[in-house]
Amino acid sequence: MSTTSDLVTALKAELKAAGITYAALAERLGMAESSVKRMFSASGDMPLSRVDEICRALNMDFADLARRVADTQPLLLELTLEQEKAVMADRKLLLVAICCMSQWSFGQIVSTYAISEAECVQQLTRLDRLGIIDLRPLNRYHLRVAKGFRWRPQGPVMDYFRNEVLDDYFAGGFDGEAEMLMVVHGQIGRGLANSFRERLARIGQDFANQHIADQKLPAGERRPYTLVIGMRSWLMAAFRDMMRPESKWPAAPSR
Repeated sequence: MSTTSDLVTALKAELKAAGITYAALAERLGMAESSVKRMFSASGDMPLSRVDEICRALNMDFADLARRVADTQPLLLELTLEQEKAVMADRKLLLVAICCMSQWSFGQIVSTYAISEAECVQQLTRLDRLGIIDLRPLNRYHLRVAKGFRWRPQGPVMDYFRNEVLDDYFAGGFDGEAEMLMVVHGQIGRGLANSFRERLARIGQDFANQHIADQKLPAGERRPYTLVIGMRSWLMAAFRDMMRPESKWPAAPSR
């Protein structure tokens, strides 16, 4: 939700872009210029009814102003624990949340999954209230998470993935079209380890960007793929137990 202060800041930007001075605005509102100046200097106290009047003076809808505010808000790199718990409490909400993070349209969601239009609207509204999306007319939405977004490493969603999804994912043969599974072990310097982690993160972002670009392709030319990227300081337990005491290295700090 936008605060009054955010709305007023956006109004100031709109007035400047339109070349409308406080004096000109005061004339349109039937107010004294000094009153308009005081109103904008104490932006947190401006009533929403007055915000709406200024919008009309600018020939714009309040909804347009709210969308401008939403577009300028910092995007989320991670949800709060409470947000993740709310998403995990309902599997349909989790489904719609993941679809939104993949930037699926309303039509794609209801045509792909057994979820009615009314149910999908309900879940989109819940995601809007949680601050994950900004729901817009005609069931369009603005995503409030950043490109580098990730689920909390020890949060409810990743716990669900580890407990109920991981075995199913790795049960496959990874021998289908464009599939692969590679496990590489080695010892490298810590600085280079960070460099590899950043490169792997870029691969994940490239995959996400390609997913968005390929939404223009016909459905028959697209297939669902899931890319899992991981790297950690780790040695298989069976090998770790066979190490000489003097060879063991300190455990990596947990995140």
